[in-house]
Amino acid sequence: MGLRRRSGDEARSADPTATSVPDEETAVPEKAKKDKEKGRRRKAKDHEVEVDHGRRPLTAARAKRLIGVSKAVAPLLAPYALAIAGVARARWDAHRAARLGVDPGQLSAYAGPGGALHARLSHVAEALNELESSSQLHPTPAARTFAAETRPRLADLSVAVRAAEQMPSARRRTAYRAIAGELDRIETDLLTHLGITT
Repeated sequence: MGLRRRSGDEARSADPTATSVPDEETAVPEKAKKDKEKGRRRKAKDHEVEVDHGRRPLTAARAKRLIGVSKAVAPLLAPYALAIAGVARARWDAHRAARLGVDPGQLSAYAGPGGALHARLSHVAEALNELESSSQLHPTPAARTFAAETRPRLADLSVAVRAAEQMPSARRRTAYRAIAGELDRIETDLLTHLGITT
């Protein structure tokens, strides 16, 4: 039996096309290599996830360090932050005032949900005053009559805007649409008396 085995092993080693059966010793290192490769892939994947999120886990030491840095840096940055906030607020107020057609100083008078309608009513009232009193416009009797009849209507619309501010939002929007439509008609008539056709 022993001779036959030796002769079989010798025959296998002599034959280059013969396949060798892996021993247990060679199978273990291959399995270890595969496990190591899987571990490397897993670590690389975990590293990619950390890089993608850009976050490190928050530990007690890291939290203390961040608090210490913020205590040191916050007093230095506070004046700049306040200045930037002031500039941003001024620009936002200027933008809102330009949309309403008023000076930024008058913006507080037109605050609230009906502020835009109050601004429009104010502009129409000023235009009516100019239509009546301006010597350059040479108002006609019809224009004077229009101005006299429109002033009480503007007062009524102003009261309606204030009353609508207390309504629920759906009813308030409906009331504002009706008031805006009435203002559109008044502005169109005003432009007609000024000699501007639309």
